[in-house]
Parts: sequence; structure tokens; C-alpha cells
Amino acid sequence: MSDEDQFDVFLCHNSKDKPEVIEIAHELTRQGIKPWLDKWELRPGLAWQVLLEEQIENIKSAAVFVGSSGLGPWQSQEMRAFLNEFVERKCPVIPVLLGNTPQQPQLPIFLKGHTWVDFRTDSEAMEQLIWGITGKPPERKPKLQPVIQADDVSSEKGVNYTRLRDLLAARKWKEADEETLTVMLKASRREKERQFDTESINNFPCTDLRTIDQLWVKYSNGRFGFSVQKKIYLESGGKTGEYNQEAWEEFGDRVGWRVKGNWIESEEDVAFKTSAHEGHLPIFSLKGEEFSFFASRLMKCNI
Repeated sequence: MSDEDQFDVFLCHNSKDKPEVIEIAHELTRQGIKPWLDKWELRPGLAWQVLLEEQIENIKSAAVFVGSSGLGPWQSQEMRAFLNEFVERKCPVIPVLLGNTPQQPQLPIFLKGHTWVDFRTDSEAMEQLIWGITGKPPERKPKLQPVIQADDVSSEKGVNYTRLRDLLAARKWKEADEETLTVMLKASRREKERQFDTESINNFPCTDLRTIDQLWVKYSNGRFGFSVQKKIYLESGGKTGEYNQEAWEEFGDRVGWRVKGNWIESEEDVAFKTSAHEGHLPIFSLKGEEFSFFASRLMKCNI
């Protein structure tokens, strides 16, 4: 058998986990590893046992995948026989836990003593799998310390945004939402009124809007912030400076400010978590027509 016909690893898996296994197979191929995958190698119309028997003595290793669907094909008599062949030849048989594997997976007895590759928690799982297949440990390159750029907390009105930054960095979404209202009232000189009017919205300082938005966008990984809300508002058919009830309601549905046709009214209904709807935060007291003016201000400030 020529080198071109030899496979580096046999991918044993439950058919229900095939999409995840195919992704791993593609990555192995990109890394110069030749995997044996039933979907790629079994010709329709022929018995798979015969086809696999032709290769089993030459494949150099096996990876046994465990996912949310539990144990699968290797429980059958034929598949167990094939895996036993790898064990008898002293080839690596590598248990691989997919990302959706339960916390306490059940493995065949003869695999329990083998070192696992865990795609659930190990960011270097692919490197570990390749190591198991090839026997070559990955190069351990020294990790470079990332260059951390200081956040821009500029303000035209002398407002201090460090507390808002620190709350967002700590993912304290509820406190950050409250702090957002506080600093916005300060920036618009509306602390006594505790609410905004059309004039204060139309003249809100652009530097401060940009600072607040960039902090929210950065620390939510792009899920929250004024620019995110503006984008969703315009996609919903909203127009800047012009109120459209249908567009406003669609916007409310998309960001989670409306639930089953009802606008949320209490703090208890707000989802202060990363899994909330995109654009859900920050929430402050702008409704309907006011938000259309606010979107207009964002546009003028290039946000």
C-alpha cells in the first residue's frame, strides 16, 4: 500500500455527532493529517465491514468521539472488534470529548485509562488530538502579553466615565445600566429633571455619546450599545426623527423590550445578562418618538 493510500487516524463516532466530527476532520486535513471518515471513504452499495477491513491493519491510530448523543457505533460487535484491533497493535486509541459532551461521559472499559482530548474546556484540544495521532507534541511558543489599550473615556462636559468602564469590565450589567443613566443626565445637564426632553436629546454631546457607546460595545463583545440599537432600529423600519409605531414595536420585539406584545415596565423584566437579546442594553427612559430623535442624534455624531 502506498503512503498516499494510508490513513493517519480512524474517526469512530455516533452518527448523530457527525456534523461536529466532520468539522474536526476538515481541520485535521488542513493540518496535513489524513483521517478515515465513513462519509468520505465508504462507497454506497458496498458492505462497510469489508471496506474497513481492507484498511484497518494500516490505519495508524483511532479517535473515539463522545458527544451529547452518548455512546454509539462502537457498542456494536463489529465496531468493538475494529477498535480492539487498534489496541492489540498498540496503536493510539484516543477518547475525544466533543463540545456538547455531558460532564460525566460513559466510556468503554478499555478506554477509561486513556488520556482524553476535551473540546469542552481545552482551547488547545486540536493540538492535543494531533499530538495523539502523530506522536509529535506541539511546539510550546511563549505567549506574548497582549497590548492593552486604555479606554477612551473622553467627555465634553467633564463627566467621569471610569466607574461605568469598571462596571462593564466586571460584567455588572445592572449597575452599568444604572450608571449609564446617571452619566447621561450629567452630560446633558438634566440631573434635576431626571429625564430627557427633545432639546437635550438633540444637543447631547457627541463625544460623550461615543464614549458610552464604545464602552458598552467593547465589554459586551458587540452585543450591547447605542450603535447596536440604532442598527436594529433602522433594520426594523425606523426613521430618524420620525416616529413609526409599527417599526418601534418591531424594534422592541427584537431587542427584548417587548415580550408577547407587551412593553416591559419593571426592572425585574430586564435581562441583565450577556445572553439577553442583541441590543437589549442599555435601557433608559426614551420611548417611541424620543428614541427616533435619539437615533437621529447618533447618526449626526457618526455613531
